[in-house]
Amino acid sequence: MTVMNWTDDRVEQLKKLWESGLSASQIAAELGNITRNAVIGKVHRLGLSGRAKSPSSAAPRQRKVRAPQHMMRISRPMARGNTALAHVYEVEAEPDPIAFDNVVPMNQRRTLLELTEETCHWPVGDPGSSEFFFCGGKALGGLPYCAHHSRVAYQPAGDRRRDRRPNK
Repeated sequence: MTVMNWTDDRVEQLKKLWESGLSASQIAAELGNITRNAVIGKVHRLGLSGRAKSPSSAAPRQRKVRAPQHMMRISRPMARGNTALAHVYEVEAEPDPIAFDNVVPMNQRRTLLELTEETCHWPVGDPGSSEFFFCGGKALGGLPYCAHHSRVAYQPAGDRRRDRRPNK
């Protein structure tokens, strides 16, 4: 590693080149036998940060004004639940009115022993209570829940994170 000694003449030349607006790489090339980093270090040690700005960098850049785009908005159904499963299983767009808000008809309710692959396994109530039951609605093919409870159970990760943020 070669150590560069800064002579008074080279320091004065560095100051003039820096004030004229040359880059550290250009100054290193002009002085010769010196690196860009050595120039930057010396400029920093000398406190030469204030240098004349070129007219192009002195004025703030104008932002391009975009022409208004006339695009037609197409409404899409709101994605609820696990979007990976949405392509495999057809999920009803509207909530199942029978299962909505856990208002489950008496004849649809199931005990643990009454559950089958065709019935919704969504638990309702406190398992220690005599009032506890499972939804028992028609389960979506291959899933343990009805359409409504599938949307509740399989939420996109972004929705889950948003719901956990503390209220300010």
